[in-house]
Amino acid sequence: MLNRHTNEDLPFVTRNALNTDIKRGIALKALDLINDGDTLMVDPSSTAFEFLKLLGNKNNLTIITNSINILHEFSNSGMDIISTGGSLRYRSLSLVGPVAHDTIQRYNVDTAVISCKGMDMERGITDSNEPECELKKYMLRQANKVVLLADHTKFDKTAFTKLVELGHIDFLITDRKPSEAWLKRLNEDNIEVLY
Repeated sequence: MLNRHTNEDLPFVTRNALNTDIKRGIALKALDLINDGDTLMVDPSSTAFEFLKLLGNKNNLTIITNSINILHEFSNSGMDIISTGGSLRYRSLSLVGPVAHDTIQRYNVDTAVISCKGMDMERGITDSNEPECELKKYMLRQANKVVLLADHTKFDKTAFTKLVELGHIDFLITDRKPSEAWLKRLNEDNIEVLY
């Protein structure tokens, strides 16, 4: 597997094809955090996409997303899906900008489900592109709980733009047991870790 730079903003189609089994495993762990009738904000990450694929047994869900791919793939899913609208970022198949920000701020949700490009104990949670990162910040503000989906390769990495401090996350779902140093830090920040 290529060792890609954390600042590289890969197209969704490329990201979606990488580490699919790992993403599916992470997504399975996230299912227990979702209940029938929940409202969710979901980012355009490939891991969040895998997560939504597994939500078929949950009823009466409302999903608010800026992902073109989610809007297309789940149009017949039975989930109530709300698009943020906004300006299209072709590479990531996401909608961003002021229109998307305004839409997100209209809703209060149970859970925000997001991913990232890097996690660092000092620098917090980071991502590779600013427009999507800015929209995720709005998602975090509107959610009662925040679930971060991040595989082991995201630890001790710093990407281009800061998303949020570690302490703003409620749940971290990953594919491997984090190091003792990370477990200690996550515990200090009251972040529940599932792996």
